[in-house]
Amino acid sequence: MEPLLNRAFECVRQLCVKYNVDESHAMKHSMDVFNYIKQFYHRYIPYQPQLAKQQPVLYAAAILHDMCDPKYVTETEGLRAIHSYMEPFFSPEDFNMLSLIMTTISYSKVRKNGFPILGDWQFGYHMVRESDLLASYDFDRCIMYGMYRESLPYVDAVARARTLYHNRVLQYIKDGVFLTDFGLSKAYELHGKVITIYL
Repeated sequence: MEPLLNRAFECVRQLCVKYNVDESHAMKHSMDVFNYIKQFYHRYIPYQPQLAKQQPVLYAAAILHDMCDPKYVTETEGLRAIHSYMEPFFSPEDFNMLSLIMTTISYSKVRKNGFPILGDWQFGYHMVRESDLLASYDFDRCIMYGMYRESLPYVDAVARARTLYHNRVLQYIKDGVFLTDFGLSKAYELHGKVITIYL
């Protein structure tokens, strides 16, 4: 696992430079989502034994998912670049699953298209998806996105972030996008912290 993790984070470092991925979706976010997927994995591996075989794909998806985000690069080009970095670690079948997970976990795509049907991979898919959602409770990350991508001054970026949180992030629980007990409990915890500190 260590060589795969080294390679995946190196891929993030290289592609952030190549595609001008700003701090809101770069290395720190990849690490945050990875840290959540590790918590999910250790929480559920006793009850979901298929996760042991799926672990490399799930961890890579958590780390790499924004390297094919259409905000920065076309999905096709991003996936091609990821494949060129990660090919030694995955069979074609596993890379297809990695690609499918990365390109279907976003909140906006789930709202538009629903969840893909992935058989034995379904639970792992939700672990990655919920890890990304939990990382989105980082209010400063939302401020940074407004400053980098919309060229807003700090105060305006904070106001934008507050609006987005009220309209989107703080609706996650009510929208039912957390399907695991661990994800939902963490969401309640983070929801409360955001309201107390920022809103």
